[in-house]
Amino acid sequence: MEEYNFSQEKPELVENDSKSGLSLTFFSMALFVLAFTLAFGDELSFILFILVVLLVHELGHFLTMKLFKYERVRMLFIPLMGAFVQGSKKVYSQKQSFIVTAAGPFPGVLVGTVLMYYGVKLHSVWMMELSGLFLMLNIINLLPLDPLDGGQLFKLFLRKSHAFFLLIFAFISSILMIGLGWMMDSTVVIVFGFLMGVRVRAMQRRYQVHQELKSLGVEYVRSYASLSYLDFIAIKTSLMERTSSLRKYIEQASEPESSSVIASQVNNVLEVPIQHDASIIFKLMILLFWIASFAAPIFLFFYLDPSSQDLQWYFDAI
Repeated sequence: MEEYNFSQEKPELVENDSKSGLSLTFFSMALFVLAFTLAFGDELSFILFILVVLLVHELGHFLTMKLFKYERVRMLFIPLMGAFVQGSKKVYSQKQSFIVTAAGPFPGVLVGTVLMYYGVKLHSVWMMELSGLFLMLNIINLLPLDPLDGGQLFKLFLRKSHAFFLLIFAFISSILMIGLGWMMDSTVVIVFGFLMGVRVRAMQRRYQVHQELKSLGVEYVRSYASLSYLDFIAIKTSLMERTSSLRKYIEQASEPESSSVIASQVNNVLEVPIQHDASIIFKLMILLFWIASFAAPIFLFFYLDPSSQDLQWYFDAI
């Protein structure tokens, strides 16, 4: 049996260097463009439009994270898939989290709607095509599926974490995403659905660890810095028992390497505390904007009347 000296300190958590974030963003963007060029080499305007839509969307997340003093904020592009922004805080604000999540899709839908309106008025084909991408990608992103922004908004409306419910929610989301990809005949969406399924398995292991920690009286809703060495050992032991690959790695790796990995794995188990500071009125406003994001392009489409001359020129052009 492994013996522990409870007077010693837990290993230091090594955080990602935010200084390399910008170069990593440009590198991932270059790979993204290269992958789309190889897949759609003769559709340069489409590649440019996709990049613009994703940049506008992710900049919304990025700028609001910076505004609310998130740490280690960086934007990454995934070839043939999309992009995301990541950052962290010691304690999350529910109100700020609503704003950060909504700042991607809500402006995207607004830009798409405005582009469609002026595209019709100015008879601009490129504006219509760009507006279609803005609307399609951002509205799909607002569907209440995990891990889309709509799924994140849905979870933020919950007063408590409801871990088991969220696990089931994530599982159903992955199934629905696979079904959506099948209906759209989109291999990318299907693969994304399967990747979501892999994430569900990771969530299940995390849920099981949390249940065990609850039975041991270990508080896991806290930061790594505030974690006592005794609780660190309890979480480490639970992880080692449940993850054979981690146990084998620790047995073979050097002390500095194993300590760094263990610290990272233990930190992943912890849940960052969240302040439930969003009022009912604020939540209702977010809900109204959410509904309006789905309704706006539909209203505009019927307002323009596809059977009239407003859109006939576009159908003739394409």
